[in-house]
Amino acid sequence: MRSGSAEEPHDSEHRDGAPGEAAPNRKSKGKKKSSFWVELPILIVTALVLTVLIQAFLARVYVIPSQSMEQTLHGCTGCSNDRVLVDKVSYRFSDPEPGDVVVFRGPQPWVQNEFIAEKSPNPVVGFFQGAASLLGFGAPDEKDFVKRVIATGGQTVECCDAQNRVLVDGKPLNEPYVYWEPGRGVGQDEFAPVTVPPGHLWVMGDNRNDSADSRVQGGGGINGAVPVDNVIGKAQVIVLPPTRWQSIPEPNPQSQALGAPAWQHGLPLGVGFAAAFPAVWAGRRLLGAASKRRHSE
Repeated sequence: MRSGSAEEPHDSEHRDGAPGEAAPNRKSKGKKKSSFWVELPILIVTALVLTVLIQAFLARVYVIPSQSMEQTLHGCTGCSNDRVLVDKVSYRFSDPEPGDVVVFRGPQPWVQNEFIAEKSPNPVVGFFQGAASLLGFGAPDEKDFVKRVIATGGQTVECCDAQNRVLVDGKPLNEPYVYWEPGRGVGQDEFAPVTVPPGHLWVMGDNRNDSADSRVQGGGGINGAVPVDNVIGKAQVIVLPPTRWQSIPEPNPQSQALGAPAWQHGLPLGVGFAAAFPAVWAGRRLLGAASKRRHSE
């Protein structure tokens, strides 16, 4: 009996100890699960904040809303429009140049002549529309436009010469990106010479016969020019849909028309190579002479 009664406390301690040992494990697992659900909202909020900051200061995704930039950028009613990544950093160090595809806030003459989709009057719907736009999933500010830079401040632009080419400072442009929409003809509407005001840009759509741009906005003339300060950024790549992933071509239409002949563009590189050989030879001679002088000493 004594031996039996003496063994019972021992067994009881063993049984009590087993649950005691398992309990901390259950508690640690519970803490891990609870900490995950606590950290998850923090991670989501952090990701959203970073997304907003990146799109506000570095780059943003914009939806192409119309056909004015076909076929460089795809946009049409009822289809899957291109979404482009717009770089907001480049123009902090330099101004837009001819050939650049830019997104800009429409100046007053543009806004008053353009259909602007209004946001929902419902505050809840309006909030989600704004949030979707800010995160790049919805249409951006409907007062934003995308066009190609044709001329910059101080240059005179007009249309057209006998070969239906736009002229800048009296010289024809080379525009391989121009698209002639079937059934709309291949002739551009003529317009009188316009000298672009300083600090402004003359912009046009690649779909030349289906683009409301500097030629017509504000009645045309200098009213159609866009202030450089209105430029939001430079369109760099098409990010959606996946089948359209590609960089956006931005050839300078003035490079061949206003610059040197094509063979001369390689002249600086050729001069650099030519100058490199005597420079290397002279450097070796100097090193050799210095080495002989040290050995003689």
